[in-house]
Amino acid sequence: MLIALGCIVLTATVYYLSKKIYRRFRFAFLTPLLVAPCILSSLLVGFHINYSDYDSGGRWLSNMLQPAVVGFAVPLYKFRKVMKKYLKVIAISMTTGVTVALISSGVFSHLVHLNDSYLLSLLPRSITTPIAMAVSVDIGGMPTMTAIFVIVTGISGLIIGPMVIRYLHIKEKLAKGLLLGMGAHGAGTSKALEFGSEEGAAASLAMVLAAIFTLVFAPLLTPLIL
Repeated sequence: MLIALGCIVLTATVYYLSKKIYRRFRFAFLTPLLVAPCILSSLLVGFHINYSDYDSGGRWLSNMLQPAVVGFAVPLYKFRKVMKKYLKVIAISMTTGVTVALISSGVFSHLVHLNDSYLLSLLPRSITTPIAMAVSVDIGGMPTMTAIFVIVTGISGLIIGPMVIRYLHIKEKLAKGLLLGMGAHGAGTSKALEFGSEEGAAASLAMVLAAIFTLVFAPLLTPLIL
């Protein structure tokens, strides 16, 4: 019990410090998505802590992710007026974005000859971790690998997203937010908030809707992609 509690405190502390570091320097490769796992891995190796011991506490945090998903209803309610005003644009953007994300994951998997388990784990990479892991289980993937793919996608979107916005000269705040929230889930939403509150709101909305759309489309498209 003490080991589990200690690991929970360790994880929370490292994540908190990682966020402080990112806010201080605002450098993409210092995102908590990358820094926190690296620090934790180094500590486990350095202090010869078995992963099974660490996971005795980490599992508690993982289990709390699923009920935390209920909190995603808050952005939907908070930004309901924005949804109503731009319903058609948002619906088309989310449908297109989710479909492209799923199909591109499938195409990439076939190009590099990934087996079906890895392919199915890769499909929900563009949505937030707890829902991505749930989708992965539903379609037959490996949730642990899905979590890794989600992190890689988030970091990639954090770097590439702003470059796309600059290259395409995107000025509309809604478009910036939808792009970052859809393409890089939580990491993209964090980046969108650096552009402004409206961009952050749109990204939060996109992140939630992308997860919902993926829950619907992933089981339907999976047989076609395989």
